Amino acid sequence: MGAFQPIHWIIVAVVVMLLFGGRGKLSAIMGDAAKGVRAFKDGLKGEDEAEKPAKPISTVEGGKE
Repeated sequence: MGAFQPIHWIIVAVVVMLLFGGRGKLSAIMGDAAKGVRAFKDGLKGEDEAEKPAKPISTVEGGKE
């Protein structure tokens, strides 16, 4: 019952962030983290699409040559 447990340190860190960081800064940090995760997922999707061969584009319009 002497030292702080890891959960105590997490609670202290959250309280300190809310007191000194404010709600706006915390939400901005979380928004930046969400954008990073979204960019990572889009990057993974981009690799799958890059492996697919591109379809040839026809230069003939309306069947006329």
